[in-house]
Amino acid sequence: MAPLPSIQWFPGHMTKTRRLMEKSLRLVDLVVELTDARIPASSRNPEIDRLVGNKPRVLLLNKCDSADESATSKWLACYAKQGIPAIATDCRSGKGLKAFLPLVRQTLSEQLARRAARGMAGQPIRMMIVGIPNVGKSSLINRLAGSRRTKVEDRPGVTRGRQWVSLEGGIELLDMAGILWPKFEDPLVGERLAFTGAVKDDVLDIELLAMRLLLLLQEEYPDLLARRYKFREGEADGLDAYALLELVGRRRGMLVSGGEVNTERAAITVLDEFRSGKMGRLTLELPPRS
Repeated sequence: MAPLPSIQWFPGHMTKTRRLMEKSLRLVDLVVELTDARIPASSRNPEIDRLVGNKPRVLLLNKCDSADESATSKWLACYAKQGIPAIATDCRSGKGLKAFLPLVRQTLSEQLARRAARGMAGQPIRMMIVGIPNVGKSSLINRLAGSRRTKVEDRPGVTRGRQWVSLEGGIELLDMAGILWPKFEDPLVGERLAFTGAVKDDVLDIELLAMRLLLLLQEEYPDLLARRYKFREGEADGLDAYALLELVGRRRGMLVSGGEVNTERAAITVLDEFRSGKMGRLTLELPPRS
């Protein structure tokens, strides 16, 4: 089955956010970049490297509870070799976040020591929170702040503009709206972003997207797929993408008159259950071999 047609989604507010991010970098000490642990490479906006430059940065592999633990460990080892401070987190549950502020202070240790030497130890640490849409930035801030300070919804484009949030212990967070980049050079990157909901479903062929995901999962995680949709042993072997989608629909009783499967409803179910982690722990890409 061929990849999806090239996916591009770059609303006007993302251009505004990018400019706002450039202007705001001088206000912060460190950048916190959130990625989706299921697609750690594809969910890193390459423009952030250019925008952030040499500013200290820490990387959070978020939604780790939905990712393959073995794959996440490989990604963390990969980033450690590159000298990138990184931890695995799940911002909705709070998993991994105890290590977050210690990692920030460790990353800024030299800067904090210089401040202390100048008698400025009480100056707040300011951090900018960046990432693609729907990666969990608002959930991170709400978890750290201990209250629902920012609006959280499982769809891209909810956080707009710039929001400052003050935490205990002299920490200030600057939450930026999620931004993608104008052109995905690799069509598989756009596809993976669409799987996780970083691209609005409105601009996609939902059935084709779900069929691509089912093929990938049937290849990489057949047992999890069979368990979720109650496939009988060997039942899904050798099926093409459309037949897999039909099988999901039949197993869930999504039939219309004449016994046909409502494949659109089945597609929405597949994508929703993948995005919410109900299928199990899945990672769609591994770090390059050294």
